[in-house]
Amino acid sequence: MFGIDLALTAGGLLTGLLVGLTGMGGAALLTPMLVLLFGVSPAAAVSADVVATAVMKPVGAWVHIRAKTVHWGMVGWLSVGSIPGVLVGTFIFAHVLGTDEASDTIRTWIGWVLIAAVAAMVAKTWVGRRARSRQAGHLPEGTNMPVRPVPTALLGLVVGLLVGMTSVGSGSLVVTALLLLYPLLRPSILVGTDLTQAVPMLVVGAIAHAGLGEFSVMIVISLLLGQIPGVWLGARMSSRYDGTALRYLLMVILAATAVKLLGAPTLIAGMIGAVGLLVVGAIYVRERIHAQAEVTAAPACGGPERSSSVEVP
Repeated sequence: MFGIDLALTAGGLLTGLLVGLTGMGGAALLTPMLVLLFGVSPAAAVSADVVATAVMKPVGAWVHIRAKTVHWGMVGWLSVGSIPGVLVGTFIFAHVLGTDEASDTIRTWIGWVLIAAVAAMVAKTWVGRRARSRQAGHLPEGTNMPVRPVPTALLGLVVGLLVGMTSVGSGSLVVTALLLLYPLLRPSILVGTDLTQAVPMLVVGAIAHAGLGEFSVMIVISLLLGQIPGVWLGARMSSRYDGTALRYLLMVILAATAVKLLGAPTLIAGMIGAVGLLVVGAIYVRERIHAQAEVTAAPACGGPERSSSVEVP
């Protein structure tokens, strides 16, 4: 059908749905899927993902821009680092394309960055709780919060470099780092700033990747035909489902996928996935029991009722 790959469209629909439901980074899901399930070369997968994400991110960013939940100072300083970072990352990516071991090298890069992304997702639980404890007695700050230029620009540089090389990191790594740098930042502004800062970086990265010869227009179109309605549907469903269990499941899948990309046998990756499911299942049950106990105990203590929502990575 005019060169559209319906299997890729279905994969884009699935990843878009999961991103809408969980808020987890799309590149962390999509790039390994293209490589391992659809047999797309790692180089073409990275380029396709950078371009497709550059189309998707402005949609979410525009919602936050209209709601005035974007800290433009942070966006500016992140871009100071991320734009040259993504160009340098793409230059390194292009240099590796000329070697005989290009596919293996890029697979290894993606595997290690996925591990970093999963670690960031796990750390976000602890970082989020630490941020809330520091907020005790303080009002959350908004778009007038002072910016720390040097660490913010360095964060952008590192993320841009990783995105240019692997397409992964524009969301999963930034949120955790921003929580560490700005623990008093209002959550809605954290999300809006994260989405918006990625747009200039990804647009520059998409233009750079499109000129490398590994970019496939039909792969990107096939993915977007599924991703756009998938993200919309997942976002609508997220208002009725908090996505907590699904986030934990996806973290396990990403960890097993990273190990597979790094060359481990399928059996080892499967064992890691099985052990991971047991661990995160126990964590999820424990947190649910703890949250329910807090809700039950709050009225008895004469204090205000607490929300039953659980902070998740």
